Amino acid sequence: MKPATFTASVFFSLLSTSLFAQKATTSEDSLNNNTSKSATTIGGYGNVFYQRNSALQTSKINLERFVLFTGHKFNDKISFFSELEVEDAKVSGGEDGGEVAIEQAYLKFNLNANQYITAGLFLPRIGILNENHLPNTFNGNERNYVETFILPSTWRELGIGFYGNVNNLPLNYSVGVFNGLSSEGFEHGSGIREGRFEGRNASANNLAVTAAVQYSPGDFKFQVSGYYGGTVGFSKRKADSLGLNSGTFGTPVAIGEADMIYTHNGFEVRVLGTIVSIPDASKINQAYASNTPKTEYGAYAEVGYDLLHSFRNDHDKQLIVFVRDEKFNVNASIPSNGVVDGTLNQNHVVAGFTYLPTRNVAIKGDVRLVHTGAQNADLIINPSPVAQPYQQNYNLVNLGVALSF
Repeated sequence: MKPATFTASVFFSLLSTSLFAQKATTSEDSLNNNTSKSATTIGGYGNVFYQRNSALQTSKINLERFVLFTGHKFNDKISFFSELEVEDAKVSGGEDGGEVAIEQAYLKFNLNANQYITAGLFLPRIGILNENHLPNTFNGNERNYVETFILPSTWRELGIGFYGNVNNLPLNYSVGVFNGLSSEGFEHGSGIREGRFEGRNASANNLAVTAAVQYSPGDFKFQVSGYYGGTVGFSKRKADSLGLNSGTFGTPVAIGEADMIYTHNGFEVRVLGTIVSIPDASKINQAYASNTPKTEYGAYAEVGYDLLHSFRNDHDKQLIVFVRDEKFNVNASIPSNGVVDGTLNQNHVVAGFTYLPTRNVAIKGDVRLVHTGAQNADLIINPSPVAQPYQQNYNLVNLGVALSF
């Protein structure tokens, strides 16, 4: 099959099974709603939380992230949006932790009332949290782990996206073309997460296509999405020397995802499932000894109820109690040259509350009960003499605050 024909085939295949994720009210919405010809908006979000780990018998408190948003509306057709993020409060040379990064920086071109184009560094529409990740819009102090490790949260790349909705139907869609991943960055235990370029010196020899569709009848939002992209941006000569396939979609990663949100009378239910396929994992392991899996998967279901819904007059205030069950495996199936790691097969139950005295401020408390598979002795190399025995069952207690403005 010719490359152009193959690219088109993948593109329209993804489009037919894709999703359009929901957007929260953000500074971008404020800028879009501004009726002046030219306007600049500043906003942001952040969160801090305390965590107690029962397995390690340790506690920590961290300003996990602070993000500053800046947007500018040039005219009714063209706008610019950007986010600058600082993680762990500060960055110091020679010390672990901390990151300063551009989370988004893109131009938006309004074509008409129903369609627009984005170009630059932005978040593809995949899953619930990737676009809609303001900390006052989800329950729990931590983002759910399925959309952290299986679908890497705040996954942004450089590319072009096309977005639209259908007249007289609650149907939205998006398609995009981005730079691909780097299989050289794949790490045991974090799947494809460290293979992202995130706008920094990204290879454009390998590309990725994404597509998304959302259908929202009444109180429901149904979504499906897809991703397909190459992971080798080297020249053919170097790729051949490593035993990897180069080219636009060489050594590919494929992702499928579906989710549903139901909201009614103070209740909210969220369900999501996703699978990641890396068919050439054995070649990646041979090249980099990274124990890359052939398959990763994850799913979760969450139920929440606003205790203030039925008798409050001030609709800004909410007190949500929730429970979420998360199941994921970053090492679900491995090639013949891989090693099984049972600790990456995990089930988490998270329960707690989210109190919002106003819609942009959240006070949170939750308990995460963790169960994992057994440790593989073959993966224990040079253990620390003070390391505690591995515990398959433990809990994390979290207390924190979050805001957006």
